[in-house]
Amino acid sequence: MLQYTRSVIFIIQMYVAMPIIGLGFAPWAMFSRKGAYAACKTYSRYVFWTARWMVGIRCEVRGTPPEGEALIAAKHQSFLDIMMIFTALPAAKFIMKKEILMTPIIGQYAKRLNCVAVDRGKRGAAIEKMVADVNAGRTEPGQLIIYSQGTRVAPGAKMPYKVGTGVLYEQLGQPCVPVATNVGVLWPKRGMLRKPGVAVVEFLPAIEPGMERAEFMDILESSVEGTSDALMAEAGFKQVTDG
Repeated sequence: MLQYTRSVIFIIQMYVAMPIIGLGFAPWAMFSRKGAYAACKTYSRYVFWTARWMVGIRCEVRGTPPEGEALIAAKHQSFLDIMMIFTALPAAKFIMKKEILMTPIIGQYAKRLNCVAVDRGKRGAAIEKMVADVNAGRTEPGQLIIYSQGTRVAPGAKMPYKVGTGVLYEQLGQPCVPVATNVGVLWPKRGMLRKPGVAVVEFLPAIEPGMERAEFMDILESSVEGTSDALMAEAGFKQVTDG
């Protein structure tokens, strides 16, 4: 009960801080993309700091985040991995569902960071538009983050990897850096309880451009899922097996 109460207080103050920091940085962010990055990274670091002493979650980044242009294909389990991956990269922008653009504060900053909005309900047209929007935004170099399963996936749940990641890998001709995580064990997809422990995102060795799409997707999925399973076990998660 004590941990649950701490979790509720943590979540409330986290969302109260969002408009305060967002509006505080707004004059700078309106005229400079650096201001938008500074605002988002300041907020994320504030959340990491409060998570540590309020609910006992320590955030840890492993591996080597890329400095240059790259496609980042990540496992997505909760809001926490978004902040951790974003903060670890110098110039990150996301492939994201278009509804997020309508969210107060977050939507405005997503636009300033040149995030790419996708209509998930129109698969073929969405992929075509996504590629066009990504190519249009390539004048602003950076690291493009895509969640290959398309949504948050709870620990232990299985969901296929979508073809959009493979299409972007072919189109961009950039290294793809897989990212594994265990954050959903401590900060779940749904619910208020936050569990103490070490939340990890791990940047894995890059997959160089030039592979056939099917081979690329197989390597991506096996590396991300295998490492995520190991990280979740490290955090105390026990996989449920049939039989």
